[in-house]
Amino acid sequence: MKKTILFVILPQYADWEAAYLASAIAMLAGENYEIKTASLSQDAVTSIGGFRVLPDYDLKSVPSDYEALILIGGMAWRDENAQQIKPLVTDCFRKGKVLGGICDASAFLGTAGVLNDVFHTSNDRNDLKQWAGSAYTGEEKFTAKQAVRDQNVITANGTAPMEFAKEVLLALHAASEEKIADWYSFHKLGFYTAPMPKM
Repeated sequence: MKKTILFVILPQYADWEAAYLASAIAMLAGENYEIKTASLSQDAVTSIGGFRVLPDYDLKSVPSDYEALILIGGMAWRDENAQQIKPLVTDCFRKGKVLGGICDASAFLGTAGVLNDVFHTSNDRNDLKQWAGSAYTGEEKFTAKQAVRDQNVITANGTAPMEFAKEVLLALHAASEEKIADWYSFHKLGFYTAPMPKM
């Protein structure tokens, strides 16, 4: 029985942030995991690049037995409708499941109050503080890195889809650390610099 990884996508989601991670999971651990998408409804969601996805679930039909919840960045996390995602986020965090957010979705995690006691990053600390307001008290744990993993929470800024993918893969134990490092090096450094990873 494959374990489910839920990708939350909103209108104008950053398709490249989802693509690196989803393809890595398929290549490294496809026999153990399956990717499913969730959104506010099951209507088609169009990415920044114009890809249209029909989500597998809306918020009412999301299964409770998923392994990880991954919030993909994009242009709609500050919209009022995105607030509907918060109960899903807080439930995932409370249960200790793998929880990830990249780009604006990482700051959204701050508005849900789940970054206060874990080391984390985002696009900009001041923006995170301003947007999250009183829900965010974790400023001292903000780390100016591309991606940060602490416990089961993974955050990344919008220029770090590869680093984000690597940290999520490690949190999921999707493959050995060596295989994940090889995958990352190959895709980050390029065909002529890094060796072809062994699958």
